[in-house]
Amino acid sequence: MSQRDPRVALEQMRSHAAEALAIIQGRNRPDLDTDRLLCLALVRLLEVIGEAATRVPLEVRDAHPQVPWAQIIALRHRLIHAYDRVDLDVVWEIASHDLPVLLQQLNAILGAEPM
Repeated sequence: MSQRDPRVALEQMRSHAAEALAIIQGRNRPDLDTDRLLCLALVRLLEVIGEAATRVPLEVRDAHPQVPWAQIIALRHRLIHAYDRVDLDVVWEIASHDLPVLLQQLNAILGAEPM
């Protein structure tokens, strides 16, 4: 990995999580079945969150064990490599329940001391 500022990847995670939450606001799970653009957008945002997580250095990840780094990265792999077996119930659960928590965690990390 390059010597990039870890804040860049954390900011990308935060902005994509916030965008995902914004696009599901006022929506419900059946909307993923009927609104293809919503489904595609949400899956893509989750993919980018996972990819950005891989770019967060291990020492930063280790310093913030409250963030489920391995699960976020595994989700990205699942969405990319098993795209034909994506469970939209799981996608909705992650978006509606896990992303608000992740967003809070990322806000706390990014508001902390410089890395």
